[in-house]
Amino acid sequence: MKNILEMSINEMSNLDFECKCGKRHSLPIKEICIKNNALDELNRVLSTFKDKKIFIFSDENTYNAAGEKTVKILKNNNHTFKNFIIPNSKEILIPNEKVLGRLFMELENDTELIIAIGSGTINDLGKYLSVKTKIPYIIICTAPSMDGYASDGSPLICDGYKISFEATLPYAIIGDVNIMKNAPDELIRAGFGDIVGKITALMDWKLSNILTGEYICETCITLTERAIQRVIDSADKLMNRDEKSVQYLLEALTFTGVAMGLVGVSRPASGAEHMISHYWEMDFIKRNKYPYLHGIKVGIATPIVLELFELMKEELPKEVFKYKYDKKDVIKLLKAVGAPTLPSEIEIDRDLFYKSMIGAYKVRNRYSIFEYAVKRGKIDEYSKIITEKIYG
Repeated sequence: MKNILEMSINEMSNLDFECKCGKRHSLPIKEICIKNNALDELNRVLSTFKDKKIFIFSDENTYNAAGEKTVKILKNNNHTFKNFIIPNSKEILIPNEKVLGRLFMELENDTELIIAIGSGTINDLGKYLSVKTKIPYIIICTAPSMDGYASDGSPLICDGYKISFEATLPYAIIGDVNIMKNAPDELIRAGFGDIVGKITALMDWKLSNILTGEYICETCITLTERAIQRVIDSADKLMNRDEKSVQYLLEALTFTGVAMGLVGVSRPASGAEHMISHYWEMDFIKRNKYPYLHGIKVGIATPIVLELFELMKEELPKEVFKYKYDKKDVIKLLKAVGAPTLPSEIEIDRDLFYKSMIGAYKVRNRYSIFEYAVKRGKIDEYSKIITEKIYG
């Protein structure tokens, strides 16, 4: 098999190899197709399901982006299918019990394949529906907005709390760059924010590896680092809808998803920056407020976490700081794509921000710079310093 570090993203289907980390990695995704006009490959990908009943679902926005063309392809090739569009024109789609319940109600008993058309929320709903019904699913991506396309976790809202459920990997990922480049600005910025968040995620993973002995895979770290760098190098062209820049962003998001799939956890992609983001999101949902896109929140949280690392630099292992980007660099990158850089820009007030700094470590059971600060009795002191810097 070709060395994984020499593979393009489209060569990474059906991975199975012995890694230098000592583990055997596998990734049972049958097809990854990210390129211009990728949707034209759908009928070929569906050859195994030629006489099978297919359940297609999207929301009103993603149906307009790719659903209509998907339905046309299936009709033209005589596939049997049911198409369901989640009504959400007047509100943001929240992956909660209500929406999931409706999908289970719409899913017919003789369905043998699920096609989800969308990005973050639709993908999370699709993979959860798939794992619970044991029906394979294909994701047709409509925006380069997050890294979950190739991961097997499904973050859903349950009783107002964001909980990551174990789900399943897709049968296939189809990402058509011609569709992606027309995604709304905020979705592209969210994808960029999710990518810069990997900087602190990798720092947290290294910190935990050194201090707790947590397993780490250098191959997956290298995959993620390369993904980050490629996107950063083309950031200045991204919001001009440059096709290569959009493709690099979707590839990078998928690469990090692959890294998560290979190690079986979200460590390569999620650290303290995600904990803050989840804290903010749960607070918004409890107050019935628009929670802003995941990657937007992650992007804002990343320089905040970098500042906490900087404040504790003298006592932290120097290996944690191998990455060359600091707080100022990340803020500059976010501004380059027009993304917000301050929590106040997304309605995070001083009180909520401070509470998130001292309480985010409770969001999930994962060692991070937050837990490090908590165990050393420094979290309150440094949270006050950072809060004062941001809010005055």
